[in-house]
Amino acid sequence: MKRLAKILVPTCMSVLLAACGGGGGSPGTTQESYSITLRAEKTQLPLNIQNVRAGQGAYAPFTTTLYVEARKGSLPIPGGDDIFGCNVAGGLSSGALYYLDGKSEHEVEVDDGNGGKIKVPGAYRSITLGSNSGGNSFHFHAADQAGTARITCSVTDPRDSRIYSASVDIVVGGATQKAASVRAITQAPGYLGSRDNLAGLRNSVAMQAFVMDDANQPVPNSGAPNLQVSIRSSLGAASGARLVAGSQSGSVLQLSTSGGVGLFSLSSGVETGPIVLEFTTDRYDNNVANGIQDPVSALDQVYVVSEVATSPLSLTQADLGELTNGLPFTYALEAKGGVAPYTWTVTGLPAGLVASSSGIISGTPKAPQGTYTLRVTVVDAAGAKVTTNMTLKLVGEHLPLNPEDFTVNGCSGGVNVPCPLPNATVGELYVYAFSASVSGVTWEFSGLPDWLKGGTTGSGSTSTNGFISGTPKRPDMTATPPDLGNCGTHKFLVTAKRGVMSVTRQVSITVTGGMAPNVCP
Repeated sequence: MKRLAKILVPTCMSVLLAACGGGGGSPGTTQESYSITLRAEKTQLPLNIQNVRAGQGAYAPFTTTLYVEARKGSLPIPGGDDIFGCNVAGGLSSGALYYLDGKSEHEVEVDDGNGGKIKVPGAYRSITLGSNSGGNSFHFHAADQAGTARITCSVTDPRDSRIYSASVDIVVGGATQKAASVRAITQAPGYLGSRDNLAGLRNSVAMQAFVMDDANQPVPNSGAPNLQVSIRSSLGAASGARLVAGSQSGSVLQLSTSGGVGLFSLSSGVETGPIVLEFTTDRYDNNVANGIQDPVSALDQVYVVSEVATSPLSLTQADLGELTNGLPFTYALEAKGGVAPYTWTVTGLPAGLVASSSGIISGTPKAPQGTYTLRVTVVDAAGAKVTTNMTLKLVGEHLPLNPEDFTVNGCSGGVNVPCPLPNATVGELYVYAFSASVSGVTWEFSGLPDWLKGGTTGSGSTSTNGFISGTPKRPDMTATPPDLGNCGTHKFLVTAKRGVMSVTRQVSITVTGGMAPNVCP
């Protein structure tokens, strides 16, 4: 024990010199160290999709109050100005700090939308606070970006200039990470020259596609391709046009987005007119390389011209033809002359059809039969404007289909909750028929395992069944490495369609059984 004391005493004196009054102060005086805490009233805020201004109270759901406090030992630090420094130290690039103290120096002047000016609280990424009884408070306000913001505050001990800091994380929103929309933009000026044009117009243009989730946040990066881009070969100036991205080149690309953005280029062919592009992502698993089970799609078009503004903008009255209720329809509007790109507006469309500003009418009609007159307006890049009438004829009865009309063994799960089918046995034929409680249903299958095939029995407006059949492969446990065959659980999607309505169910089949040595493990 005596030897231990001889070792520890000088060591203790060395470590505790500053705290024991060494280097200044009277002998025996304890210099108590600083400490700092930071807490938030709410550590999770909803996504502020409308950019509502910061506020306090029960009707300010996008704002939280933060409390910072520093102590010297067990007592509050002395009061004063500019004691605490706080900032958004990491995480989100949106969202801001606010004083919300009503002081004019912490407010900014903005337009009130009616030609006047008003003062509103100023938004900051870093602020300075005084100390009152050792603490203060401030506010963080969420914006339209989901993620986690780290707020850090620091205080400096004036006795030795040591800095103490504390942080708190605030989660904004909750991105679903499942694709809900896809849209595209085209490099300026937004049009292409035909491949052999003599006006010196470029015949390749860069494009970006944005894949967003339900909260309009970028979908997460995927190790597999999660965006498919294709040229609609039956429309416009598709002949000879191609898509290019890295080593891929052709009429179809599969891309992996970065931050929800996919980049590629479009090259024109010899024809002029619109090139219609289809963008598709898979909400089911954010992967288009393994099949598209729950597609989310959008259409866009890029104009190909041979020369610019050699004739006035014109739009020919057209008949869009005969459409059938319940069948998908796509039509690319086309203008001549003027200065591309063009902006389109269409009114009078039957329910189920929409027109994009790039001039694509698409969708699945679900409306009363008859002839519809559309009012079509096009505006070119120079501001020239032309309007005309166009017509389409809608035929076929609109037949509704309700979710309760299609169940699987009494199960009504959606695309994310599988409904189990009876087990299959390796080496034995498996057959299962799907049915609906209404007639005139057609069937589609997506993601079927390779040992199953799908089909339909019956036709026309009578009751029809969708069926699957196949024989699962036996395992070979004597192989090196063992071959499991088709043992295990397989999931796929079944869609019942009637008119413009459809109901999709995810189903699962478990393959079991067999005889030794070819038995499922």
